[in-house]
Amino acid sequence: MTDTVSQHTIAGTVLTMPVRIRKANTHVAMFSVAAPAAQRMIDYTGLRVCEYLPGRAVVMLMLVRYVDGDLGKYHEFGTAVMVNPPGSTAKGPGALASAAAFIHHLPVDQSFTLEAGRRIWGFPKIMADFTVRETPRFDFEVSENGTFIAGIEFARGVPIPSAVTARPQVLKTYSHTDGVLREIPWEMRNSGMSVRLGGARLRLGDHPYARELAALGLPKRAFASQASANVEMTFGDAQEIR
Repeated sequence: MTDTVSQHTIAGTVLTMPVRIRKANTHVAMFSVAAPAAQRMIDYTGLRVCEYLPGRAVVMLMLVRYVDGDLGKYHEFGTAVMVNPPGSTAKGPGALASAAAFIHHLPVDQSFTLEAGRRIWGFPKIMADFTVRETPRFDFEVSENGTFIAGIEFARGVPIPSAVTARPQVLKTYSHTDGVLREIPWEMRNSGMSVRLGGARLRLGDHPYARELAALGLPKRAFASQASANVEMTFGDAQEIR
């Protein structure tokens, strides 16, 4: 018996699962925030934040530039909160090893990926405008309809050998829209990665997303940042959890 291949038709284009991203690059800033504030922000999901230290949670802000993939070429800004998988009450630094990323914000700048992200995975994508500067330091800004959301300036990190980072990573990601919690299978390979302590300066605007981030005590110094020059990804079909 032949397994049925899952397909989705988006704007007249048929996508066969899993969706493949052949080349992208990323910049990620990681922040330690008050766990109660982070929990209030995502209470609507029923998920619980991962307390990697007593009363502390991790929020990641990231820019992804998709260069070649099934969803086309586009920019994406994400707010991800590290959470425990449903049923887990793990705490402490070791809990991050089994934690998952809940995607709370996800502005993009192309309509095809907007529709695909919403319909296939339930990602909270909105249309936005991006400005990226490569020099003198890597810096980007994202706005919606002229209202500034956020910008981050990144300092150069310390290169990590590709032999360490190129191994496939299987990640667990959650989305929540229309009252439905979904789990998205996601595999990623990195090369050209660099990391450093600190290294990211966040700016916030007046957009509602910015006000949510400000309620977490941001902007503040990132505790770590990373960049990857070459990223390959696959995304499978979302599975409804509840």
